[in-house]
Amino acid sequence: MSEDSSTQGAYRSGFAGIIGRPNVGKSTLLNNLMHRKLAIISEKPQTTRNKIRCILTRDDAQIVFVDTPGLHKPRNALGERLNKAVRETLSEVDVVVFMLDGTQTIGKGDLFIAGELSGLDTPVVAVLNKIDRLSPEQVEAQMAVAENLGRFVEVIPLSAKTGENVHALIEKIVELLPEGPKYYPDDMVTDQPVTFIVAELIREKVLQLTREEVPHSVAVVVEEMGKREDGGIVDIQAVIYVERDSQKGILIGKGGRMLKEIGTRARQEIEPLLGEKVFLQLQVKVEKDWSKRPQLVRRMGY
Repeated sequence: MSEDSSTQGAYRSGFAGIIGRPNVGKSTLLNNLMHRKLAIISEKPQTTRNKIRCILTRDDAQIVFVDTPGLHKPRNALGERLNKAVRETLSEVDVVVFMLDGTQTIGKGDLFIAGELSGLDTPVVAVLNKIDRLSPEQVEAQMAVAENLGRFVEVIPLSAKTGENVHALIEKIVELLPEGPKYYPDDMVTDQPVTFIVAELIREKVLQLTREEVPHSVAVVVEEMGKREDGGIVDIQAVIYVERDSQKGILIGKGGRMLKEIGTRARQEIEPLLGEKVFLQLQVKVEKDWSKRPQLVRRMGY
C-alpha cells in the first residue's frame, strides 16, 4: 500500500471490539478475519480469557480487532476479571461487533449484553452467526429478533466458520472507522507476544481433551522458550496449572498418556506458528483455588 492515499480517499483506522455471550463464535470469527489461527477455539464457555488484538491491514484501512472474553455472570475472581476486560474494551473501541448465535434462541444473555451496549455512543454492528446451519426462513426469523434487541447500525448475517458474508462485516467496519494513520506495521498481525499464543494453544488442547471440572481450572504459563544454539529446534518449557490434585491426575493420565497427547497436539499447531521444529516440555502443578484469588489470577496473566 502506498502511504499517500489521497488518490483513493482518506485512510481509515481504528479499533473494533468483538463482544457476545460465551460460545457464540467470536474467536472463530477473528481467525477467519485474519486468515490464520490467533485465537483458540473450544466448545467450553469462557475459552477466551484475554483481550486479543489482531491487525487487519489493507490498502485503504487498518482495523485492529479486539477479541474479548464472553460477558457473563461471574462466579469467582477470574470471572470478575474477564468481565472487567470486556467493559474496558467497550470504552476504548471505535466500533462494536455484537455477535449472536443464530442456531440458538436469542435470550437473557443476549438481552443483558444489549442492555450494556444501549448506553454507548459507539456504533454497534450486530452479527447473526452460524447461518451455514440455518435455512433461509430461519435466518429471516432470527434477523427480525436481532433487529429488535437494540439500536444497531446494521444486522449482518454470516458464518464465521465458512467465511460466508464475512466480507460484508469488514466493509461495514471500514465505513464506520474514523480517518486516521496506521497504528501498526503492514506485516504485524497481532500485538500478543508469541509466548502468549503458545500458552493459549496448549490450553486449547487441554480444553479439547478434558471434561467436567478441569477446563475452567486450567492456566498455562510458558516459563522458558528459546532456539538451540545449533539452530533448527525451539525448546519450550510450559507449566499447566490446576486447582486440585484430582485435576492434576486427570491431566497427566494413566502412564502420562493424557499429558503426552496434549503435548503432541499442541506441538502440531505451535510448529507452523513458529516455522521451526519444537521440543515441548510440559509440567502440571497444583495452585489451590487460583481462580478465586485475585493475586494468582494476575500472576497467571489474566
